Amino acid sequence: MAAKSFDLIVIGAGPGGYVAAIRGAQLGMSVAIVEREHLGGICLNWGCIPTKAMLRSSEVFHLMHRASEFGLKADNIGYDLDAVVKRSRKVAGQLSGGIGHLMKKNKVTVFMGEASIPAKGKVSVKGDKGTDELTAKNIVVATGARARTLPGLEADGDLIWTYKHALQPKHMPKKLLVIGSGAIGIEFASFYNTLGADTTVVEVMDRVLPVEDAEISAFAKKAFEKQGMKIMQKAMVKQLDRAKGKVTAHIEVGGKVEKHEFDTVISAVGIVGNTEGLGLEALGVKIDRTHVVTDEFCRTGVDGLYAIGDIAGAPWLAHKASHEGVMVADLIAGKHTHPVKPETIAGCTYCHPQVASVGYTEAKAKELGYDIKVGRFPFIGNGKAIALGEPEGMIKTIFDAKTGELLGAHMVGAEVTELIQGYVVGRQLETTEEDLMNTVFPHPTLSEMMHESVLDAYDRVIHM
Repeated sequence: MAAKSFDLIVIGAGPGGYVAAIRGAQLGMSVAIVEREHLGGICLNWGCIPTKAMLRSSEVFHLMHRASEFGLKADNIGYDLDAVVKRSRKVAGQLSGGIGHLMKKNKVTVFMGEASIPAKGKVSVKGDKGTDELTAKNIVVATGARARTLPGLEADGDLIWTYKHALQPKHMPKKLLVIGSGAIGIEFASFYNTLGADTTVVEVMDRVLPVEDAEISAFAKKAFEKQGMKIMQKAMVKQLDRAKGKVTAHIEVGGKVEKHEFDTVISAVGIVGNTEGLGLEALGVKIDRTHVVTDEFCRTGVDGLYAIGDIAGAPWLAHKASHEGVMVADLIAGKHTHPVKPETIAGCTYCHPQVASVGYTEAKAKELGYDIKVGRFPFIGNGKAIALGEPEGMIKTIFDAKTGELLGAHMVGAEVTELIQGYVVGRQLETTEEDLMNTVFPHPTLSEMMHESVLDAYDRVIHM
């Protein structure tokens, strides 16, 4: 087919790629985007969005069982798993279709197919109807990542699942093993546990949600165990023996191997960057443990070639990818821009209770040599939390004792994934404790706990 020339070609239409394409078009560039599966990528179709839809169903199911606490009656409470999944797929489909509309609106040319970069400034797209040869001065690789597979723990879609299988389950697990307690693992554990699965979580590190502040992880662990989950820390699944309708897991913990039987296993042991088949290494791009090595502006070292999102390394978060997409498009257009700083990116986990954080943990701040002040405030001291029937949780803030800079904020409890952005803005604006203490927080809101946590760091807390 005839060659097609653009100012910018984006490979991958996930939250990093499609945002980069839109921003490039806004800046007057002719833009093409290549996607091999679904517009919106894993996030909209098989990750962030459908999981939240399913978790919302489990949250409502949980609240229905608590109806009497609110003066309500609910009898014969149950669920239809197929209907729960159908709703989540409908939500994902609606948003994926919306991305197609945004591409048309912004005059971004969409190519569906498998992309490779045979030479600098060239992209070859192999689709169902043949191959398109594209050229552009600037190429952004935003191909994302996929679930990591460990030898002997390979998914089969029947007994052993990846996140995709867990989003379209063939059956409701009765006895479930979740391998890995990062955001993906603990969210699925929370969903299935709430619906009644006897759930065990195995984590190789010394605590669940290992990237979070240790105090928050400990609080979350107690909440999970109170809900009936079994948590095995400093443990490793060494082997899975498959039989008809069951899996025997060999789990090493405390130097000894224990055998436990399950009917379903979800493997959530990390991700692998989608770098294969692109031709990156032949162009001189450095790959480190399946991820592209870039500088702070997502430049690969090859002129005109950028990498953003999951393929460019941690933190593996959709909002980080989107922001990098905007930054790179601005950079290509010659605008002044700022690099993305990982410590300013919030992490959110939508389990029950929710967990959210931004900046340094207490341990990390100390490791970096800061003299710190730490504030804490419990949900039980907040009127709105009590009124909502959600008195379990806490907010923790960490400040530089010398300058008053907000170094980190960590939360566990109801709706903290919505609250964390207040502290994200604070860090972006280089807010000090004085700024936060002098801010008037509305009453009655959960956000008042954010204020109280700051006050507590400086021995000024009111409601505790």
